[in-house]
Amino acid sequence: MVAGRSGTQKSGFALFWVAEMNLPTLYFSADMSPYTASSRLASLSTGHDTETVEKGMAAGNAELYTNALAHLNLTLAFGALSWPRIEEEIDAYVELRDRYPEVVVFDNLMDFEGAESDYTEQMAVMQGATEFARETGAAVIILHHASDKSWEAKSDPWAPPSRDQVKGGLSEKPDLSLSVALDPHTLEYRVACIKQRMGPSDPTARSYAIMQCEPDKTRFHKIQGFVSVP
Repeated sequence: MVAGRSGTQKSGFALFWVAEMNLPTLYFSADMSPYTASSRLASLSTGHDTETVEKGMAAGNAELYTNALAHLNLTLAFGALSWPRIEEEIDAYVELRDRYPEVVVFDNLMDFEGAESDYTEQMAVMQGATEFARETGAAVIILHHASDKSWEAKSDPWAPPSRDQVKGGLSEKPDLSLSVALDPHTLEYRVACIKQRMGPSDPTARSYAIMQCEPDKTRFHKIQGFVSVP
């Protein structure tokens, strides 16, 4: 799980992550439009900011960006999330490639049908994601929200949210849960490991790695350091 407050580049981080791995990936997005996703991926691949990409596509240079995306082993599916629709997309993926994807991204948990605010349904989605991972053998990445209304969100908004701020307490179920935050002033991207089944973690999220983010290019640069806040 990748959890963070609104506007913390969760989708951008997930796109960057799977593009860097470049394993056979199926990315389900209910948050982004096809145009937004393709612009972000074109920015990531070319180093052009999204404004330049959009102007270039409008000027008839779409082929430049299409070619830049050709190397990506990434299939995107858009629209509302439900298990019947996911099953249809998986069946189509297998029909075309004769294999399951190695990575599947669900963006995001609260966009699943019936899971907008219902804890029981959200827990059912998490259980379904676990069963899905076991059946397909895919690494499943699920994006989720943390509270924007907690005292910590108001007093220290650029710090990664602690595990108890993840909505519904659902970060406890995955094998690995990351908490992310973006400082809009320095563009530092802070990534905390708040749960890890087979290794160390910090549920308070006061220990985190720092990356440098370029939101307009959907790029996250190598780790600049690791801090532990008292």
